[in-house]
Amino acid sequence: MAAAVAQRGGGGLSLCLASAGVVKALSIAAFTLAWTHSIEKTAWQEDWRVTDAGLELVQARIKGFGAGMEPPPEARLVDGWFQWAPPPTPRPEVVLGNSGAAGEWYLCHEARCQTLSEIFGHTIGASVTTMSACNSP
Repeated sequence: MAAAVAQRGGGGLSLCLASAGVVKALSIAAFTLAWTHSIEKTAWQEDWRVTDAGLELVQARIKGFGAGMEPPPEARLVDGWFQWAPPPTPRPEVVLGNSGAAGEWYLCHEARCQTLSEIFGHTIGASVTTMSACNSP
């Protein structure tokens, strides 16, 4: 899936995932979010950074294009992926839905990818998951 990203140790900011009343804090400074588009069945990846201002999208990649997923004009084809860097706009939270039509979201860091269900330790199903920056315990 995605390239390895950095992990932060000991205190500071973490990535918090909340779904169905359960919150998981992951002590990571950056991660890749990966999924398959529900209609086109095309792979999509986004590299995110956890910052004091919120979650910041660093780069997006898509394996092809089609219904509602056209890469922007500045995208470049690199190793079979259209990739681009959107303007840095920190977001307080990112909400992930799941239609059930395309499989699960994958969160990748340190060259390892896990589904959200694997991270939470139970099936997420159609539950919404909210990502945000939070303070490490």
